[in-house]
Amino acid sequence: MRRSFLFLLLAILASMAPVPAVELGLPLKAKSVRFAVIGDNGTGDRMQYDIGRLMEDCRKKASFDFVIMLGDNIYGADTPADFKLKFETPYKPLLDAGVKFYASLGNHDNPNQRFYKPFNMGEKRYYNFKNGNAEFFALDSTYMDHTQLDCIKQKLRDSNAASKICYFHHPLYSDGKFHGPDKDLRARLEPIFLQNGVNVVFSGHDHVYERIKPQNGIDYFVLGSSGQLRSGNLRTSAQMAKGFDTDRTFMLVEIAGDQLYFQTISRADKTVDEGTIEKKSAASKTTF
Repeated sequence: MRRSFLFLLLAILASMAPVPAVELGLPLKAKSVRFAVIGDNGTGDRMQYDIGRLMEDCRKKASFDFVIMLGDNIYGADTPADFKLKFETPYKPLLDAGVKFYASLGNHDNPNQRFYKPFNMGEKRYYNFKNGNAEFFALDSTYMDHTQLDCIKQKLRDSNAASKICYFHHPLYSDGKFHGPDKDLRARLEPIFLQNGVNVVFSGHDHVYERIKPQNGIDYFVLGSSGQLRSGNLRTSAQMAKGFDTDRTFMLVEIAGDQLYFQTISRADKTVDEGTIEKKSAASKTTF
């Protein structure tokens, strides 16, 4: 009990620290879809709280209304006190403002997290939801069985969304030295993505940030450093468009018409990557 109180006190003190001013580069167009991205965040330590404060500062400026989570949401024990320490308190200002969090499961997550209502998983390991002209597909890459694969195919095939975005924990492409790409998962998922117009894929697991050059017309991001970090863990490769492995990060994303804008921000309030993904021709079988 005394230890839990100490952790909570430290968390409260961390949340009161001053937050730097974030300079946004997104266009913030009318009626656009805006969201944040975090991965491997659930540590309960000061660095996670720093990212949470920066996210709230960005919300005030960018008015994003939801966050997608790339797995490893709660490290270690997952008692009610842990959910408070590792999720509810660091993101309290966002939650109080009505921001919804949509979780996917990582290898460190208890599958029962799907029953935790603030994760908005609908008690399912994999699910989908729409926002504006975009549809999001949260997958469970830890237990990718035939039932889930069949469901993914059907859901993607049935979707008439202009933008189809998939997110899950294990990356199909990665230059992380510790884990790297899950090539078996790639062999099973990528053909489905290509056949059904998936535009962008977000994953975590490697505790770095990386943007991969488009692979067969699909843009891949790795963001596993919103709480955890493996400093110096990236190797340089021909497929890397941008990499960052020296601090915690989160992303802001805006979808407006034919463009997807992204901005990746570090805990030191530095924009470490940003850009625009343009819509491609219908012949490429992707939207962006």
